[in-house]
Amino acid sequence: MEQVHFFDQSNFHEQAEKTFLLHKAKIKSLLPEADVQHVGSTAIPKSLTKGDLDIQVRVTQDLFLMAVQKLSTLYSVNEGSIKTEYFRAFKDDLTVPPLGVQLTVIGSELDLFWKFRDVLLLNDTYRVEYDQLKKKYEGKSMDEYRNAKNKFFERLMETPEFKKL
Repeated sequence: MEQVHFFDQSNFHEQAEKTFLLHKAKIKSLLPEADVQHVGSTAIPKSLTKGDLDIQVRVTQDLFLMAVQKLSTLYSVNEGSIKTEYFRAFKDDLTVPPLGVQLTVIGSELDLFWKFRDVLLLNDTYRVEYDQLKKKYEGKSMDEYRNAKNKFFERLMETPEFKKL
């Protein structure tokens, strides 16, 4: 059973930001028209994080398959994630911190990561609630944490802040 552990974001912020900027430049050199966003907990001050970096790469539908091919030259496909005509996940476990890249079609049903980040930045109450959820699952099953996290984000999607984005 894979266990989940969390750390204070401030321990990772500087390195995560450096790694983000490096990978953003690499991605933009292959996909200049892509919108590349630092998402996930390392993008949210004062939050708890698993210690990884998440990047969302947003492209139009007509560029999606080309983007899949080009990102595949930089990163491994995340085989544990879903694959659709508007979403692919990639990873690089050797970066510091480890990297997850989510490729989404702009406006698709999974073009959400930047919105979650923005809602957590806009409303500190949600960030605190999310951190409390993380504390509850510290040292427990990654699958159990992911299920609880998904329920939290489903609820977040119903908030006025999310609906405005």
